[in-house]
Amino acid sequence: MVELDDEKIRKIVRESYGKVAENANSYSCCGPTVNPNETSSTSCGCSSITPTDASLGSCCGPSGTPSEASSDGRSVIVQDKSLNTQDYSSKIGYSEEELKNIPKNANLGLGCGNPTALASIKEGETVIDLGSGAGIDCFLAANKVGKTGKVIGVDMTSQMLDNARENARKGDYENVEFRLGEIENLPVADDTADLIISNCVINLSSDKQKVYQEAFRVLKPGGRVMVSDIVLTQELPLLLKQSLEAYVGCVSGAMKKEDYLNTILKAGFHDVEIIKETKFPIAMMITDNFINELKEKHNLTSEQLEEIRKFNG
Repeated sequence: MVELDDEKIRKIVRESYGKVAENANSYSCCGPTVNPNETSSTSCGCSSITPTDASLGSCCGPSGTPSEASSDGRSVIVQDKSLNTQDYSSKIGYSEEELKNIPKNANLGLGCGNPTALASIKEGETVIDLGSGAGIDCFLAANKVGKTGKVIGVDMTSQMLDNARENARKGDYENVEFRLGEIENLPVADDTADLIISNCVINLSSDKQKVYQEAFRVLKPGGRVMVSDIVLTQELPLLLKQSLEAYVGCVSGAMKKEDYLNTILKAGFHDVEIIKETKFPIAMMITDNFINELKEKHNLTSEQLEEIRKFNG
């Protein structure tokens, strides 16, 4: 197994989602196999939270077998071309009307829910999207803030920004701006935003405390946050914690729910509320195929495999 450090994590996440942007197909940030129709009370939680409003949401997008590799040969992103991205998006909270009114290529099926639907966005507000991808939530927010408002999307992947800017051009969005940057060091001035949104991205950061500190910094006094993200209800086995494949799959970077909530509070937020939770067993995300891939790539022993399978139920 490779020892994970902040720079290595950032590099592999950037490379992996860069490939997603280049292929512009239906991908998922949530592990090798997910069925959004099934629920369970164990293992891996998908929630929606608010500080002054903060919001966790589900992170369980369309997925299949690992199909993309980083420059060092690790297979890290999953894809299922047979699953209709729009149908999946409808299942996690996007309405048909909303999806019709944004550029088609803005929706890559990477989300966890629809944070814009729960955020009570008002005309004239300034909204920042952390990890904006191809722009789906930015465009939905832009439709709500109107010409007197503004939306800023921040993403560390240049390929995603290229796609998002092209989508903005095609959709004639003059009130949306996309900036290259890391969500731990936002390229945004203090007291800029009325609202911050994020959709299944913060779990991919190796410094979630810094993410929420930055969110607090760029919010105006009385501002609010609406986040969809993935959390855990029990600790992962060490082998999964150390897996880059599982990290990019929104698994090993996820925090336990109570730790995630404390991270938000420590950043200075209050009135933190979980709006909605959807629970998925870890077995839906860490499949036998995925385990076998880990075995082949990392020469896992029988004891190590048994530890993962035991946790997996």
